[in-house]
Order: sequence, then structure tokens, then C-alpha cells
Amino acid sequence: MPVLARLVEANGIPTVMVTMMPEFADRAAAPRVLGVPFPFGQPFGMVADAAMQLEVAKAAVDLLATATEPGTRVDLDIEWPIDDRTAYKAWQPPEMSPIVKHSLDQIRATRRAAAAGDD
Repeated sequence: MPVLARLVEANGIPTVMVTMMPEFADRAAAPRVLGVPFPFGQPFGMVADAAMQLEVAKAAVDLLATATEPGTRVDLDIEWPIDDRTAYKAWQPPEMSPIVKHSLDQIRATRRAAAAGDD
């Protein structure tokens, strides 16, 4: 996304990237970055929490209005209302994706083979 933001900016349209990984956006030279301490997949806040989403949206618009030059980062001081462990677990789909399942099966098979070789 930082690359896309740079391309859009190069065509005269200012951007703000709202991200849970502001350090990576900085490294990729995103023009304007709003860092949020949220679980992945929810950059504007909790589902159905209009007040939290509005706060993030206003912060992004404020950043766009005040940061006249690219290269600005602001980290939003806001708390996720659920503990991190529960929040990250809740974000996961009920079933693992086929690629994750395949990788996990391979890891388990490798461990079983290694354990069998130890006997």
C-alpha cells in the first residue's frame, strides 16, 4: 500500500495511510502515516463501534489537513477495548486457510519424523 500511496501522490492527490504497522509504512516511504494500535483487519476500529471509527477517520483527515508535505507519521493514542490476546484470536477465521493447514500439517509431519528417528 505505501507504493500505491506514493503513486497516487505523484499524480497530485495527497494520501493518508491508516495502518497497524506504521514502522513498515515508514520504511516503505508512505507519504502520510496514521498508526493505530489495533488488531489486523480492523484499521478503523471495532466492527459496529461508530465512535471509534469516527475518531480514526477524523484523525486521518486532520493529518491530511495539517501535514502539507509527505513523510509525516502520527500514532493515534487510542486503546483497543479488548485485551490483545482475545482481540487477535477473535480476528482469526473459524477455519484455518488451506495454505496454513498445509503448512501446519508439514510441520507436524516433520516433527513426528524427527521424534521417530530419536527412538
